[in-house]
Parts: sequence; C-alpha cells; structure tokens
Amino acid sequence: MLALVSALGVFNTVVLNTRDRRRDLGTLKSMGMTPGQVTLMTVTSMAVLGVLGSLLGIPLGVAGYELVVPRMADAVDITLPAFMTDVWRAPACAALALAGVVIAVLGALVPARRAGRLTIAEVLRGE
Repeated sequence: MLALVSALGVFNTVVLNTRDRRRDLGTLKSMGMTPGQVTLMTVTSMAVLGVLGSLLGIPLGVAGYELVVPRMADAVDITLPAFMTDVWRAPACAALALAGVVIAVLGALVPARRAGRLTIAEVLRGE
C-alpha cells in the first residue's frame, strides 16, 4: 500500500511538472522541435530526476531506518527479531531504484506526448 501511495505521489509530481513546462515546450516547438523530440526530451528529463531521486532517496531511507528502528525498540524495551532489523538487501534496493525510474518515466509519458502534440497557438492561448 505504501508503494502505491508513493508511486501516485511521484506520478502526480511528474504530471504537474510537465504541465508547468508547457510554455517552454511551446517555445521549443516554435523554434523547430518535432513532437517526438519534445516527448523524448521530457521523458529523458524525468528519467534523470527518477535516477537522482533513487540515488538520494534510498541511502536516506536506509539511514532513517537505521536511526529510527533501534531507538523505537529501545524506547519500548524490546528486542526486535532479525527479520525486522535486517531488511536492506542489495537486490531489493536495486529493484527500488529501478522502480523509481520506471514510475517517473511512465508518469511523464502521457503528459509528454500531450505536450508534444500541442500547437504553438494552443500554448499561447493558455498564457
């Protein structure tokens, strides 16, 4: 459930980011960019943001987990079993990083295609 909520949050951010860049994309189209180039540029920029988010988010998440869980266990004076404390494995972290990039790319695909199809007149009308 947590993964679904975070995926929707990332998807929403990507959609809003692409929508906010409509004016810039219209300017690039007026200078000769094709719809395919606009789509590719937008999806690539979101993929880079997904990679950066994964590279920053996973180590920060691990550090936060290592900081909070032992203190929580000490606060209630219990010993947590190994399956609750030893949860970070390299394949799982790699899958999480890949999922972050995939979610960013899929979230950018639809609004990027829509932005690529915009005419310059539609962009200017919205301003």
